[in-house]
Amino acid sequence: MSGQLIDGKPIAMKVRAEAAERAAAFAQAYGRPPGLHVVLVGEDHASQVYVRNKERACRKAGLAGQVHRVSADLGQGRLLALVDELNTDPKVDGILVQMPLPHGYDELEVIARIDPAKDVDGLTAVSAGRLALGVPGLCPCTPVGCMRMLAEIGCDPEGKRAVVLGRSNLVGKPIAQLLLQRNATVTIAHSRTKQLGDLVREGDIVVAAVGRRALVQGDWIKPGAVVLDVGINRGEDGQIYGDVDFEPARERASFITPVPGGVGRMTVAVLLSNTVDAAYARAAG
Repeated sequence: MSGQLIDGKPIAMKVRAEAAERAAAFAQAYGRPPGLHVVLVGEDHASQVYVRNKERACRKAGLAGQVHRVSADLGQGRLLALVDELNTDPKVDGILVQMPLPHGYDELEVIARIDPAKDVDGLTAVSAGRLALGVPGLCPCTPVGCMRMLAEIGCDPEGKRAVVLGRSNLVGKPIAQLLLQRNATVTIAHSRTKQLGDLVREGDIVVAAVGRRALVQGDWIKPGAVVLDVGINRGEDGQIYGDVDFEPARERASFITPVPGGVGRMTVAVLLSNTVDAAYARAAG
């Protein structure tokens, strides 16, 4: 029996509607909408598409969004100065510098420059530290989206074995921390893990975020497991594929996310929610 699809669209729309309602309440209380500012350096096509999606989402949710499109030759110093300017602007609640940056930029220095109170991507050391300590703060959008998906299908991680494939600061590490906070027993693996299949077979929850097409074979999936595929891989045919060999895995999973149409839809929705969270936190002092 095939596993049920976890359709990201209705869940993302629900999160967006919640963010819009809270943004309207914020505007009523404080006389302005929450403000999200995105910095786009250069003309990378994929980044331009992502940023346009964020612009549209901001408008629909009633946020004050602005994109700062700057040339790839702006330079590290001037980029840092722009971040400093946004840090000090009281109407800016969230700052997102679109990654990857063009060659020659120090991404870690740029991320470190963002005011943690406005770090809606959850990538600064302060944000990562708060997550590790289990105290309130801004978390990376995709992992938060994954947790919301689990909640929406009624999957409580407590007591379950969770296998996270991937160790990035954007997805792998933070989703592992969030699952730990929900009392799952978490194992972090990656593309170089030996006997990876045997490890994945232990997972009641499997999160695949390595960036390698069909790395996770169908017979690796424990019968009844919940599979969240975060991978985005473009095939030679131009189509997008996940990290999980979808059809065979679906035959064993109880729930599984498609690619595209699954986890990816959650990222921008959570970004809006994070921005509203940041606005309220800043207003409260």
